Amino acid sequence: MRGVPGLDPPEYVDWAEDPELLREFGTVALRDPGRAAIVQSLGEPARLRLYEGLVRNRLHDLQLKRWVRSGVLSKAWLGPGEEAVTVGACHALEPGDVVGPMIRNIGACHERGMSLATMFRGALGTGDGPARGRDLHFGDLERGILAPISMVGSLVPVCAGMALAFRLRGASNVVLTWAGEGTTGTAAFHEGMVSAVALKAPLVVVIQNNRIALGTPLADGGEERLARLGGAYGIPTLHVDGNNVLDVFAATALARQEALAVSRPVFVLAATFRMGGHATHDEGESRRILPAELFAHYGRRDPVRCYRAFLRWGGAGGEPVADAVLDGIDARVEAEVASAERDALASRRAEPPDPAGAGEGVFAS
Repeated sequence: MRGVPGLDPPEYVDWAEDPELLREFGTVALRDPGRAAIVQSLGEPARLRLYEGLVRNRLHDLQLKRWVRSGVLSKAWLGPGEEAVTVGACHALEPGDVVGPMIRNIGACHERGMSLATMFRGALGTGDGPARGRDLHFGDLERGILAPISMVGSLVPVCAGMALAFRLRGASNVVLTWAGEGTTGTAAFHEGMVSAVALKAPLVVVIQNNRIALGTPLADGGEERLARLGGAYGIPTLHVDGNNVLDVFAATALARQEALAVSRPVFVLAATFRMGGHATHDEGESRRILPAELFAHYGRRDPVRCYRAFLRWGGAGGEPVADAVLDGIDARVEAEVASAERDALASRRAEPPDPAGAGEGVFAS
C-alpha cells in the first residue's frame, strides 16, 4: 500500500520496513502453542484474505476522510491503526456467528459480507442505504451483523442475550462484540457481562485498548485493571498484540472454542493504538494529549504494512508472497472502493431518503 499524504498519519506515509520488527511480528502468535498451531495451519489463500480485509478496512476509512475533507460528510469516526483487531477477529468466526461492532469496527460489516457500496450509502444517508437515510449506525441481521449503538457498552447486554439464544437453541455459534478500554467502565458493559456469566452465554468480548477514550488517556494502572477484569468475572482473558492480525485471529479462534466448549464468555484483550483523534473534527486532539513517542512506536507497527511485509518475507511457516500478488490485491480493493464510491454518490443524487419513512421501525410506549 502507498501512503497518502494528508490523509494517512505522517508515520504511515514515511513508513519503512524494519527487519527487527518483522522478526518480532512473525513470532508473536507463535509463542503460545495453541495459537502457533492455528497460524501454521493457515494456507496462503486464508493469509491473503486477511491482508485483503486489512486493505479494505484502511481504504474504506480513507474514503470517508476524503468525503469529510471535500464537504460531502461533516465528520467520520475512523480507526487508523486498529484494523487488525477487527479483521483478525472477524476471520476467526464461523458461518452463523454474530458480530456486534462498535462504529470504529465497521470493517466487520464488509468482512462479514456487506458490500462497500451499501456501507457508503449508509454513511451518506441515502434512501436506498441500509438504514434508508435514518441513521448512520447500520448493520445487516441476515448476515449476522448487529448495528452499532452510540452509547458504547450498550451492545454487550444485547450480544449477551443473542448468545444466550444460541445456547438455548443448541446452536454451535457465538456472538462477538468489541469494547474500548473506556467502555469497560460503563454500567451497560458490566450489566451485560454479569448476565452473560450467570446465563452461561457463549460470548466473546474483544477489549480494544487503544489508550484513550475521547480526550481521556488511559490512567496509570489502567493496564493492570484491564488484565484483572477477567478474574473479576471468573472467565479467561487472552492477551493479544492488537496490531498483529495473526495474533488476533488465532486468539479469537481459541476464544471461540472456549466459549462454546465451556459455555461462558471469554475476553480477548488487544493492545493497540489509534493513530488519529476521536473523530475527524478533532484529529489533532490525541497528538496534543499523548506523547509523540507513542505515535512513533505504533507508526512503525502499522498493522497493514507490517503484515504485507511479513507476507513478502514468508514468516510463520508460510511461503514468501510475490509483490505482484500483493500489488494485485491492492489494485483490486482500490477498484472496489472507487466503484462503491461512484455507486453511493449516484444514490445520493437519485435516492434521497423519504421523510414519510422516518417513523418506521420506531416504537414508543
